Amino acid sequence: MRPSTFISFCLSIATIPNAYSQSTTDPTKRAELALSALQIWYNAGTGLWNTCGWWNSANVLTMIGNFAKRDSNPQLQDLAKRIFANTIVQAPANNPQPGVEDESTSKRDVQGSGYNKSISQDGEYVTEFPENWAASSAYVDVKDLPFMKAGQDGTPVSAAAVPQASAWLDGFYDDDLWWALGWIGAYDVTKNMEYLQLAEGIFMAVTKAWPTGCGNGGIWWSWEKNYANAIANELFLSTAAHLANRAENKDFYVDWAQKELQWFLSSGMINDRGTINDGLNDDCKNNNQTTWSYNQGVILGGLVELNRAAPDPSHLQLASRIAKAAIAELSDDKGVIHDKCGPYCGGDASQFKGIFARNLQLLHEAAPDDAYVKCIQANADSIWANDRDDGNRLSIDWAGPFIAPANASTHSSAMDALVAAITVK
Repeated sequence: MRPSTFISFCLSIATIPNAYSQSTTDPTKRAELALSALQIWYNAGTGLWNTCGWWNSANVLTMIGNFAKRDSNPQLQDLAKRIFANTIVQAPANNPQPGVEDESTSKRDVQGSGYNKSISQDGEYVTEFPENWAASSAYVDVKDLPFMKAGQDGTPVSAAAVPQASAWLDGFYDDDLWWALGWIGAYDVTKNMEYLQLAEGIFMAVTKAWPTGCGNGGIWWSWEKNYANAIANELFLSTAAHLANRAENKDFYVDWAQKELQWFLSSGMINDRGTINDGLNDDCKNNNQTTWSYNQGVILGGLVELNRAAPDPSHLQLASRIAKAAIAELSDDKGVIHDKCGPYCGGDASQFKGIFARNLQLLHEAAPDDAYVKCIQANADSIWANDRDDGNRLSIDWAGPFIAPANASTHSSAMDALVAAITVK
């Protein structure tokens, strides 16, 4: 039996001399080296990446999909397809809070699940997982799963039906929509309709969170319906717009995206500097909490996709204003992006900067601008020069120095910037 694709990919990368790894300026080679390092955390038994959270793994999946769209390396293409095929089967069993969005589930049952997301006094997101959750599970190599044995044509052998959308819901609508976007990315690479249909099912489930108590629109952050924040609503916009360009019922998704955008623009979450605060207070006013990098990013991808589905000059104009305001506000004097919590951000915020880089690249594809090129290249170059150890693992502070230990969240977030640099070289 031939070696697993992961082993083949890593062996091919490992033959590159370390001196080359240190000096290479080729964006694609940098990302390939980083991908080889990332896969030490992929647990085929759970379908997730050890050392990071449930929604973080959705973002790792998205990053790999974006990389596969931009690098035709056959081993990378095969690896990405195997990861998609394995994760869709294995991951639902590790949903940290399944069934919470079922109306028959009692609030007491949910509160005893051990999974919770909250905001600390300093405005940072904090996620608590059940004891012995998947992130600490024993490692299982992909080659040891019967499901991943290759057929005669070298593709994975399917061993189970695709899970229903309900298996991916955990009561936090941002989590749900991160997975929807991840499966849309997998569809883009494979054209497997099951991935697209799963994303549609997740989105439809989240529409039940509309409207909030503010302006008769928008979606809540969670099943508790006690906070309307930017990230959940930006993800709702972006998912609807992505689906409008891929699913059959285009008008249905365009309508949702436009309705969300109209509500978001009237919500007050965009401040007078042009950046986006975290959410709304109990009086439905901008709460002036942190302008996280990912809140400046997700909306860019959503506006790009909406403009593609329903062209309107205002979409890309708005995206440009937000992107440039964010670059000005979040960059240091060398152009490197930082979040307020840096460099010691927790497991949630350590993912944020890569999401901004990923979506800034999408905006640049739609509306090229030297400011975006400069930002992406400055961050990718700094990561490679200053935020990388001898094993090509990438940490939290993109300006450096490397802070040990790196994990799947810090590494995949930095990889988003490396992948973005591939198309702006």
